[in-house]
This record gives sequence, C-alpha cells and structure tokens, in this order.
Amino acid sequence: MTSEKPIILHLGDPIEFNKDLYAEIAEQFTIIRPSLEERQRDAFLKALREKKWGNFQGIIRPFWNTGGEMGRWDAELIPLLPPSLKVYGSAGAGYDWMDVDILAEHGIIYCNGAQASSEAVADMAIFHIISVFRNMQWSMDGARSGDLNLWLEAHQNTATTAHNPRTQILGIIGLGNIGYTIARKAYACFGMKIYYQDLYRKSAEQEKAVGASFCERLDELLAVADCIVLATPFGGSKLISKEVLAKFKPGAKFVNIARGKLVDEVALVDALKSGHLSAVGLDVHENEPHVNEDLRKMRNVTLTAHTAGGAAETQIGFERLAMENVQRTLTGREPLTPVNKHLIKR
Repeated sequence: MTSEKPIILHLGDPIEFNKDLYAEIAEQFTIIRPSLEERQRDAFLKALREKKWGNFQGIIRPFWNTGGEMGRWDAELIPLLPPSLKVYGSAGAGYDWMDVDILAEHGIIYCNGAQASSEAVADMAIFHIISVFRNMQWSMDGARSGDLNLWLEAHQNTATTAHNPRTQILGIIGLGNIGYTIARKAYACFGMKIYYQDLYRKSAEQEKAVGASFCERLDELLAVADCIVLATPFGGSKLISKEVLAKFKPGAKFVNIARGKLVDEVALVDALKSGHLSAVGLDVHENEPHVNEDLRKMRNVTLTAHTAGGAAETQIGFERLAMENVQRTLTGREPLTPVNKHLIKR
C-alpha cells in the first residue's frame, strides 16, 4: 500500500464529537480504519506481518471501549509495528494493557487521555472520600432497604464513627494530573491537609497552592494519613499488598480510583475485618467486572463500577486528545500528554 500523505491508523469506532478536527487531520494524512474483524488479535498480527496498512506513522484510539480488540500490546505485537510508527494516541487514563517501555524501545511515543478525565475522576474520588469519612454506604443501604430496623440502625449509629473531612490528612499516592486535581478539590472544599508521594516532586508553587507536603518514602505517607487515595498508573505489579496495608495508620481509610490490580483485595478484606482499616471506597476492582464477594457485603465499603471518568466531557476530551497528540507529533510539535517519552533513547 502506498500513499502520498503519511498514514494514520484509526482503531475503534468512528469519531462522534470532534468532527472538525478529524476532518482537518484527514486533509493532512491518509486515515485507515481497520474493521472489527481486522482488529481481532490473530487477524491484526497477520495484517502487521503482511504490512497490510503500509508504513503508518501514527495510531489513534479515540475511545477506551473500542479499538482494543487485539488485546495486550506486548513483546509479541509491538515488534511487528512498522519502523515508521512514531506515536500512539489513546483515550483513557490507564495503560495497563500497553507495555509502554517496549514501545519506547522502538522509539514510539505513547500518549494517554488522563488530562481529559482529571475532573471527572477527581470528583468521584471526592465522593468516595466523603463516603468513607461519613459512613455513606451504611446510610444509603439503610435508606434503600425498606427495612425499618436497618433504617434505624443506620440513623442511630453511623455518627458514632463518622468524621468531618476538614483538617484530616489526605495522603495521595501519585500526584499527576488526576492526583493534583483531587488535592486541589479536597483542599478547597474541606481544608484537608494534603500529603503526597510521587516519583517527581511538584514545584514549591504547586505545593503551596494545595497546601501539600511531599513524602520521600511511601512508609512516611502511610504512617500519618487519615485517608489514602491511590491515583497512580498500574506498573505491572501490586502496590497495596498485605505488607503495605500493615503500615497504614490504624483506623485509616482507603480510596482507589486508579487500577484495581494495584491492590491485593484479599489482604484489603483482612485489614477491614481486623479493624486496621475503618472504611474503603473503590471505583476499580482487582478482577473486573467481578467484584470481591466479601467487599460487597461490608457496609463500610463503598463500591462503584469503574465509572469515575464517566462524564460526557471526558469522552469528548479523550477523543480530542487522542487526535491532537498524534497530529502534533507528526507535524513536529510536542505531544500534550506523553507517557513514555522519557524512556525513549535519542
């Protein structure tokens, strides 16, 4: 296949929102959108081996729920990509399905859509923070039950272990776009004290804006935080293990809006049953779409169905960012949200 214009591979459904931008890109590049059948793993690998789509330079995946039919982008798939490929722009904040380090070895920049979902995910985190401090799951269960005894139990007893978030210490693991937005909202809404741990420290100005204190070690953060929020990408292994949970401040609360596979849920259940943790809020789960049976039964556990980023503004932003990252990179400009650029050897 030959083309006078550089080729972009469009994986997934047609564009829904940013049609003017798509039309602009279509003027600059030749866009090829493989069919659903062609996106199945065996067919996709075969097409790459046969160079069915030519020497494409960019990939856009504008929606998180389509375009991933070929499965994990790993050491089997990535080496089959043409040497011409420079950038992959995708919807979604997480990239646990993509070996971004292997992509970097081949000189390919991966860009995600976390910037577009920051507001929505942070709002969901705030909901879970309120819930774990104010026993909202217990209260909601009592209200929905239709059982007078359960209503009265919740009405009379939730206050005994509920607390106002104000002045409490919120520990955030991962202060990227989403983590920083959570910090900004929690600081502005509740006056919470923000502590955080990250590979990269924010500037003094950024820290001051949200009243944040940096912890060099995770243990230091866990020892002081009244509530820990997990807001870091999945790096291939569990971060919240039995050993890590043991280092949480006794009676602490835990919220996860990152990735379920970051957490050992068996150990999480044990920590709740022992009372070492007092409450948990989870939007993501270890074995999605299956939710841990023990967690489902606990009234001090708030559960949502991985919908933190589920806002119309997020979908529109995901789509636009996927296209903009590819367009900018292929026209010699800096991508907006590169994930692995620091891993690429020049």
